Amino acid sequence: MPRIPRTVDEYLKALPVNVQITLGQVRKAIKAACPEAEEIISYQIPAYKYKGHIIIYFAAFKNHCSIYAMGYSLIEEFKNLLKNYDISGTTIHFPLDKPLPASLVRKLVKARIKQNEERKRIKNKK
Repeated sequence: MPRIPRTVDEYLKALPVNVQITLGQVRKAIKAACPEAEEIISYQIPAYKYKGHIIIYFAAFKNHCSIYAMGYSLIEEFKNLLKNYDISGTTIHFPLDKPLPASLVRKLVKARIKQNEERKRIKNKK
């Protein structure tokens, strides 16, 4: 049974070099968009938590990489920018050797933060 990673570094080190590079670039874009986000492993994959809420996950698979936790409304909001990617529900798939553009990752992270903050604002009003 493979060892479950405890850190994002451990997760990445277990991947082939080309995938380490691809997800390393995604990781860098996430950190640029939200430097205060906490890097964690959740559901055995890298996740980024900000102000107590997950903003994004990423993972590698045999034939693709994925970003999760976008929500249907964000997929719809960014559908024009995502038209060249395979979307499954709220998951964006991209090639093992070609990361999503950093500018797109930053936009998705910032939109997710805004979405979480709006949910919190509504919840606090009740």
